[in-house]
Amino acid sequence: MTMQNRRDFIRNAMFAGAACSVANSLKANAPAGGCATGAPMLGFACKPIENVRVGVVGCGSRGLGMIGRVSKLPGVTVTAVCDINDAKIKKAQSSLARQKQPAPKAFMGPEAYKALCDSDIVDVVYNTTPWHMHVPVALAAMNNGKHVLTEVTSAFTVEQCWQMVETAEKRKVHCMQLENCIYGEVEMLTFNFVRQGVLGEVMHAEGAYNHDGRSMVNDLYPAYQYWRYDWYRDHAGNPYPTHGLVPLCLTMDVNRGDRMDYIVSIDSKNAAFAEFISHRIRKGNPRKGQTMKVGDVNTSLIRTVSGKTIMLQHTVSVPRPYTRLQTVQGTRGIITASLWSKPGDRRKEDWRMALEAKCGDHKAEQWMGEEAFAKIREKYKHPLWKTIGDFATKVGGHGGIDYIQDARWSYCLRMGLPLDTSVYDLATTSCLCELTEKSAGNRSRPMDVPDFMRGAWKTAPKMGLVDIDLKHFKV
Repeated sequence: MTMQNRRDFIRNAMFAGAACSVANSLKANAPAGGCATGAPMLGFACKPIENVRVGVVGCGSRGLGMIGRVSKLPGVTVTAVCDINDAKIKKAQSSLARQKQPAPKAFMGPEAYKALCDSDIVDVVYNTTPWHMHVPVALAAMNNGKHVLTEVTSAFTVEQCWQMVETAEKRKVHCMQLENCIYGEVEMLTFNFVRQGVLGEVMHAEGAYNHDGRSMVNDLYPAYQYWRYDWYRDHAGNPYPTHGLVPLCLTMDVNRGDRMDYIVSIDSKNAAFAEFISHRIRKGNPRKGQTMKVGDVNTSLIRTVSGKTIMLQHTVSVPRPYTRLQTVQGTRGIITASLWSKPGDRRKEDWRMALEAKCGDHKAEQWMGEEAFAKIREKYKHPLWKTIGDFATKVGGHGGIDYIQDARWSYCLRMGLPLDTSVYDLATTSCLCELTEKSAGNRSRPMDVPDFMRGAWKTAPKMGLVDIDLKHFKV
């Protein structure tokens, strides 16, 4: 049986009720076609690229934001831009002109990204397209020998995740998801706490992405911008797991000595979206009267092979402030943070921490005072935030985390270093879109998470405290 036929068989079997758990086990352990056992892209680094030439596919808000930051990045040039909308391409060109950057070559049309990926004027494809285009653009880039940085969610099915892994391995190119929350100050502070043993042994964590996105169905959006709404209409589960999850995976050594074993997921009923569509959508709008498959709140529980647990939550349809939640619990204490936003992209944080000085002294029964927390926050501030955090905050982009993300990947490419996350991290977290939907739709049946590293996670080194050497990075 060929690899593709085996995958077709497994995919069909996963829908077959009682056969679901068997099919999961087969799929989870399926090796990639033509690849040796292991993870060939583990620790992969390309030759140093002195001047990183970037082609931006998708010139909407995320693409334009990246273009606005590029002038602050040494050794990076946007050489090409692509979109289906001429006005957006012109905005991108104007943005670069204001920054006195060379004019990029324009590629316009539904399949123009293929020509951009095939061109010899880009080294890296920066993929900020709508969700359904993430995989096609990424595969086109890699198959043309280009490194690809792709927005989240980077893929939506287990099969797509295998395609991303296998293509990166075959072409020997980077494929990294643009998960900016990795670089948040609280996420990196928590990472450092765990690395330094401040929290003791970590056994549980919680993450969430909660955002009122109901406006995506109103009359102000052009038809071509309804791709998010279309997904929520047609799919349940958690389609956007990475913001709350990926930072926790790095902190908890997922794919670096541990891996996700299985996940269970449950959806609430859809009440808020239904009410909004009923009351706020005008007659004549094609979305009037439509029903949404996505639940208002999705809650998922993950267990790793070593026995750690993660609770993950997602909602985009209830009235509430934008909030990302992160909690990490260890044997010596806990840190929990609620990160929320105010108009104007001003990020606010509500952090709390409780620690025991020694086992059983009960000091963790009260939250640490503000003065004590301020001291420990400064002591354990992540090196990357010490180096460029203040500048990043001034540049902006979700409070500076977008700039730090772009600074790190560009620095690594210029220095010939491995990127902070790999295609295996992309696949491990993105595949949860399909798995949460299947679990939630089948009375929260446990779903095995595929081992995209084929066992190599057992000996993979933990992530260290990354930084940037300012001698090679002028800001």
